[in-house]
Amino acid sequence: MTQHADVVVVGGGQAGLAAGYHLRRQSLDFVILDAEAAPGGSWQHMWDSLHLFSPAEHSSLPGRLMPAQPDETYPGAGHVVDYLADYEKRYDLPVAHGTRVHAVRRDADRLLVEANSGSWRARAVVSATGTWSRPFLPAVPGLSVFTGQQLHTVNYRCPADFAGQRVIVVGGGNSGAQIAADLALDGRVEVTWVTQREPRFLADDIDGRALFDVATARRRALDAGHTDTGGVGSLGDIVAVPPVRAARDAGLLTAKPMFAQLTAAGVRWADGSRSDADAVIWCTGFRPALSHLAPLNLRGPRGHITTDGTRALGEPRLHLLGYGDWTGPASATLIGVGRTARDAARAIAQLPRRVR
Repeated sequence: MTQHADVVVVGGGQAGLAAGYHLRRQSLDFVILDAEAAPGGSWQHMWDSLHLFSPAEHSSLPGRLMPAQPDETYPGAGHVVDYLADYEKRYDLPVAHGTRVHAVRRDADRLLVEANSGSWRARAVVSATGTWSRPFLPAVPGLSVFTGQQLHTVNYRCPADFAGQRVIVVGGGNSGAQIAADLALDGRVEVTWVTQREPRFLADDIDGRALFDVATARRRALDAGHTDTGGVGSLGDIVAVPPVRAARDAGLLTAKPMFAQLTAAGVRWADGSRSDADAVIWCTGFRPALSHLAPLNLRGPRGHITTDGTRALGEPRLHLLGYGDWTGPASATLIGVGRTARDAARAIAQLPRRVR
């Protein structure tokens, strides 16, 4: 059976919930289709020690401040899950959990959303699927030769899983630094951290609050035609959250240049020397999860869909929310997604209403 709505939101994480909040303020009829079985989005799959970059009051979705977590300046992932579940319930958002969207197609004056539970026809679609479900692994020589364990950021949970092992952590961003620090501070794991370039730590007093302000200022400058100052990227790559700072200051977080290839027993370095390893953790980032939009044929050569703000240029009934700066400054953050969600809802409200 095909159901009908003004708007179908694909994804019920932080971006999807922010979209729902603003769609309701526009008096639009909508449904949120979420592949996860429970509230919390990708936050319910994060590693045990992960904490936000910002205090709770600076990590909130529109309409409701995140409450502080007792004895924690920077809330943990579990606290975020509880907050998102409460947000969904508080605003009575129509989230259909366990509903995986396979395709979005054009259907005359509507978009047809096909899911495992049936189909929806909508005036507009908001894609808010994020990136967590699409981890990226680089094409490194020897990837299939290594006989040890290989896993991505999405599979890492805690140091206890690697006690007594030799672990190589690959990646010079926040996840690489945080996981390397987590393992190193535990004391039971022999950790080697490798990066493509020398790690760039942000100043210790910079957290998510400052990063959001910098990202917003950059977007305003670009919109005004001013020179690009580089935004957050000009400050560094790694936020010095307390565990990262502790490991760095203790001399436990010194990166080596990227190895030349994987071997059966470990890695070969650029100088020809070798190191044995039991596991490699790839903290090498993600790509936007956009396979459900393939029937619309909108993706460019780099995999992104060209947008004006959140609106897809090739399909004005489609908005993309929360994928990063290309869909709005800081839009992949809790505090940043509200502004772009508001703009998307306002634009959707202006679409012509036609008879179904």
